[in-house]
Amino acid sequence: MCRRQLSTFARSLSTVAISVVSLIGCRFVLYPANPSRQTGAWHADAVKVEATQYGDRKVYTVSSFNRGIGEWLSRLPTVWVEGEVTELRRQERWQSVFLTLKDPTDGACLGVTMPRGQFDALQLDLVDGERIHVYGRPELFEARGDFRLRALTLERFGLGDHLAALERLKRKLALEGLFAPDRKRALPKLPRRIGLVTGNDAAAKRDVLTAITARFPPARVVVVETYVQGPRAAPAVVAALGALCDVPELDVIVVARGGGSFEDLLPFSDERLVRAITACPVPVVTAVGHEQDVPLCDLAADGRASTPSAAARLVVPDLTALLEELSRARSGLELGVRRTVDRERQRLDLLRDRLERAPRLLVERRRARLEQAAGRLRALSPLATLERGYAVVRTGSGVVRSSATLAAGDNVSVELASGAFDAEVTETRS
Repeated sequence: MCRRQLSTFARSLSTVAISVVSLIGCRFVLYPANPSRQTGAWHADAVKVEATQYGDRKVYTVSSFNRGIGEWLSRLPTVWVEGEVTELRRQERWQSVFLTLKDPTDGACLGVTMPRGQFDALQLDLVDGERIHVYGRPELFEARGDFRLRALTLERFGLGDHLAALERLKRKLALEGLFAPDRKRALPKLPRRIGLVTGNDAAAKRDVLTAITARFPPARVVVVETYVQGPRAAPAVVAALGALCDVPELDVIVVARGGGSFEDLLPFSDERLVRAITACPVPVVTAVGHEQDVPLCDLAADGRASTPSAAARLVVPDLTALLEELSRARSGLELGVRRTVDRERQRLDLLRDRLERAPRLLVERRRARLEQAAGRLRALSPLATLERGYAVVRTGSGVVRSSATLAAGDNVSVELASGAFDAEVTETRS
């Protein structure tokens, strides 16, 4: 049978309608709508289902009705059906593998079941989103009334092989740690020289250069134009990365490519490119396809942007914002310095005042102590006694303490509170 979408298959099944319902006795008889067009396993034999008579109506139980439909469906031919794999379900304890086949055009879905042994023998390693061809026979699971396709074999179709290969490569590289977050390098804050790998005359190149020039004019961009589509793209991008790695003082590399189909972006999931990105001595930022596109190079890159313009914003800062931030920092620094100077000036003024007052206080304290000492000295001084009218008489041998030590004719020196004079002893009295 020729290739058809699920919706086409569903429409074809709907034409195989019940054309005759003959109530002969208590039998429900189903016939194909057009027996003359039957092919392959198609049979025109009637499927007889017993009914129960209720007055003037014949009623079928759910199980008998489902059994009749199931037996009738089993007479339909085997067919090839195309769709995308979704909801693949399998467990070791299950005897069958279940999946849902989806029509990408209108979202029509069809359940598919296949014995686990047959499925494992195919070794397809299917993943969600793969497009496949299923060869099988329609059937009805009578217990639940579920319509599904009993698969006899499965084959990849179209992009399915690519998707499966990419999934296997993704798992392999992930096990090697090439996508690990701790392997990714930090992007430079102020890159001076930026490498750009892009296509010739590509809009991606214009977007990156425009954004970098507008945001951070001091940066210089080294552009390497190369193939970004087709079988030569992957090795060409790898070679471009190698060329940029030899550029001295390069800070970061941007790999940019605009949107495209799945096939257009396949080179950016090439294993050689992924390994070249991880081996690059400088950080690499990728901007390949649209937001929903995630080629393997995005997983290996140190930074990933949804568009080339976003990649430019990721690798360079906004100079205007930097200058505003610098101005705020300078104002804050000046304010801090002024506050520090004012605080230290106040401290110096306090110290100067203390220094100016300290000597005066010290002198005053010392003067008071001296005056106290002088007062005590004056109180104990002989001069104080002399001031009360007493005198000190001396001879050549010392102070005269008794008149018995003198004789008439001796010369003495008399010291008064104020002044002194010499005298001669004319008479002594005891």
